[in-house]
Amino acid sequence: MTKTEKVSFVIETLENLYPETPIPLDHHDPYTLLIAVLLSAQCTDERVNKVTPHLFATASTPQEMIKLTREEIADIIRPCGLTPMKSKGIYELSHILLDKYNGEVPADFEALEALPAVGHKTASVVMSQGFGVPAFPVDTHIHRLMYRWGLSTGKNVVQTERDAKRIFPEEKWNSLHLQIIFYGREYCQARGWDLRKDVITQKIGRKTVVNEWVKANGPL
Repeated sequence: MTKTEKVSFVIETLENLYPETPIPLDHHDPYTLLIAVLLSAQCTDERVNKVTPHLFATASTPQEMIKLTREEIADIIRPCGLTPMKSKGIYELSHILLDKYNGEVPADFEALEALPAVGHKTASVVMSQGFGVPAFPVDTHIHRLMYRWGLSTGKNVVQTERDAKRIFPEEKWNSLHLQIIFYGREYCQARGWDLRKDVITQKIGRKTVVNEWVKANGPL
């Protein structure tokens, strides 16, 4: 298959499997999405979704958040890990949003990435899922699958994002990045991966990856 044919196969398969792409993190506006994405660093979406109802019942706007101390924020978000960095980031970015942006989350990559504890991936998720701006946030699932499918070198997430944006149509980015995450969680996991259930990697997978799996697990 040519790379164009591989890309078409990936898009078609994912569209059939996941015609709807619900946002995994519970939120109700760009601010609560920003906080939820920040909390998801090195933490599962499921755990974040268990923590945010309490957090957002206490403070769901920058105005409410700055009334809490960093320690009070930390006590609520502790199950998400990286507590000092995340509580400090939430507290400080809430002040910045009030001071510089009238309490609104800016729909701008550069402005978002300048906020405390907000990196490129978090900014990309907020732009994509919060504002509908084409972006391709790369998490560990997308990084792993793009390599296994032979669509990226897998050297780093920066290269993976660059490759994804180059080969996939821009109008598909916002849905595709979620579909690939869903597929990675269900069919192409890092551990306990069963290639027999993974139709995409079976068909277009990097030969070294497929051969290594077959060597360890037996023929397909």
